[in-house]
Amino acid sequence: MSMTGKTENSDGKKPFSAEQLAEHERMLAEKVFQVETKWPHFAQLLRDVRQIADEIPEGARVISLERTLLYGGISLFAPFFHAQNFLSIDCSPESADVRGAYNRSMVDDVRCIVVPCDKRAPIEATGLDDDIADLVLVPNLVHHVGNQQALFEEMARITRPDGEIYVFEPLVRELHQIPDDFLRYTPFGMQQIMRQTGLEPGETNYEGGPFSVIAYCWTQALQYFPEEEREEKERWFYGEHFRELMTWDAQHQANNVRANTSFPMSFSIRARKPSVA
Repeated sequence: MSMTGKTENSDGKKPFSAEQLAEHERMLAEKVFQVETKWPHFAQLLRDVRQIADEIPEGARVISLERTLLYGGISLFAPFFHAQNFLSIDCSPESADVRGAYNRSMVDDVRCIVVPCDKRAPIEATGLDDDIADLVLVPNLVHHVGNQQALFEEMARITRPDGEIYVFEPLVRELHQIPDDFLRYTPFGMQQIMRQTGLEPGETNYEGGPFSVIAYCWTQALQYFPEEEREEKERWFYGEHFRELMTWDAQHQANNVRANTSFPMSFSIRARKPSVA
């Protein structure tokens, strides 16, 4: 199922049906983000993107700052915004060329709606005009950008007054895509840099708790066993403990010992660019 997502069918209808989008989303959940077995916190990203895509008016200008190189140069999220004016910027640094599209097999699936990214550009020089985006998406990218000031300034620059910015970030991750892994924000740290660059942070949502953190760490730790031992350990973990931990995560969401303490896996922030006074 290979489509560009940029043109309408001859009968004028939207290019992707609800069924196609649902299958694409299932593919992302199962093969790319593996929310049932490996990265449960990415369920939040998928929910948020679908909600935002349903809310934003048709024809709105949406700019997505992604790392599409990993998946062979396609935007994972473009299909959801087929009714909008969508532009995908691949922000992969030159150092990522050595690793290339090593996640390409994840989207080698008939359910995948293939929408190539529009251009590749460094975050410091996207080449976009000022104040052009009704919405800027930054899905799981922030921690891969070395120049944080430039990133948030660019987000603010390309967003129109009263436009919105959506950011999703993990709180717990292993070092990955080395050496292009630079930091982990707390929501409060990200709110601070947003304010410093002229943005107004608004709704902040969290995903997961301490038991999904434990489950996530186990999925990473299993990779450190030698291959001849790993299969047995995986059967033990996934067969007996993964779902148990996720059940506890849903049941026990508040720290009953320490106040002002929480342990989410990830968070998202929706911010806006204020109107010009």
